[in-house]
Amino acid sequence: MQELIKVQVHNDRQLVSARDLHEGLGLKKKFTDWWKQNSKDFEENVDYTTSPKSHVVQSGNGTVRRYDDYALTIDMAKQLCLMSRTEKGKQYRKYLIEVERKWNNPQEIVKRGYAILQNENTRLKLENKQMKPKALFADAVATSKNDILIGQLAKILRQNGYETGQNRLLKWLREHHYLCSKGLKYNQPTQKAMELGLFRVKERTVNNPDGSSRITVTTKVTGKGQQYFINRLLSSEPTQLSLEIEGV
Repeated sequence: MQELIKVQVHNDRQLVSARDLHEGLGLKKKFTDWWKQNSKDFEENVDYTTSPKSHVVQSGNGTVRRYDDYALTIDMAKQLCLMSRTEKGKQYRKYLIEVERKWNNPQEIVKRGYAILQNENTRLKLENKQMKPKALFADAVATSKNDILIGQLAKILRQNGYETGQNRLLKWLREHHYLCSKGLKYNQPTQKAMELGLFRVKERTVNNPDGSSRITVTTKVTGKGQQYFINRLLSSEPTQLSLEIEGV
């Protein structure tokens, strides 16, 4: 079947351009006059919708002008064809009836339904992927009232799908300049990480059996740090904060 007029689909509805129909019918009356006379018995947003400045016409001198157009339902377009009382009108109406018949064919309905389900499934997968960081962030917030050990942070990450352990996490933190990688402060927070409030260091004095004493240092991840690292490790895109630290 030769295409007489372009049919577009929007929100599972077939629509045609009022200007395309007017041109196809070969009517002598100007579009604006024809539209004003013939559209008054139809309801906007039910039988047609306005498409502001959507019809582009290029004049002979190269000037491009945009005109208002209207997206018509197939039913309205068929009625306008009848109202034209022309042979072209009969031809276009017959064409639109055939377009509508094919659209309502049970096999086509099943195809469209299947396509809608596929699109919905894709949308849900995308939403789930986008929600994952939020879920991890929520888990971080739930634990952020207290400082936690780096091993506990590794456990939270692992429970939420990020495969790591304490040693691997420590290595990553050293490589990315959150923890010192050598010297007396090995595995302790860098100055920059401390300034940004990602860690808190707890010092404790331990008395030895020989009467001497020593100071032990325990590094803990603050609530802010928990939220930051969970979102940082989930995303492959470094944040400005991570770039700031890793640039040290």
